[in-house]
Amino acid sequence: MNDSIGDFIIRIKNAGAVGKETILVPFSKLKLSIAEVLSAKGYIGAITKKTKNNVKYLEIVLLYTNGQPVVSGVRRISKPSRRLYESAKNIKRFRRGYGMSVFSTPKGIMSDVDAKKNNVGGEFLFNIW
Repeated sequence: MNDSIGDFIIRIKNAGAVGKETILVPFSKLKLSIAEVLSAKGYIGAITKKTKNNVKYLEIVLLYTNGQPVVSGVRRISKPSRRLYESAKNIKRFRRGYGMSVFSTPKGIMSDVDAKKNNVGGEFLFNIW
């Protein structure tokens, strides 16, 4: 697998589409940071680190509103084949605030609102709505 971030966000979207309550994804510090941002912004629920047969996993609780998953779509922007970077002044709100963009900045993984507030740009990872 070349794109672990793309795989991670698609797993969240697909698991919500079929109605799963929790998912297990292979652990990495980057995925944990992204999951913490998504949890803080209300896109996913609790995150726990689990170990199964000496392999680390993240267990993620998915959230639903009125039977519909909170995460209805994702779009990977910066890919391994084509990296895309945005400066702080060029960061715009996604879907007029009803979605969120996630950036990898020198100060860590941040949402579009937080990156703009802290005046830092970085790699434009993905959009989620």
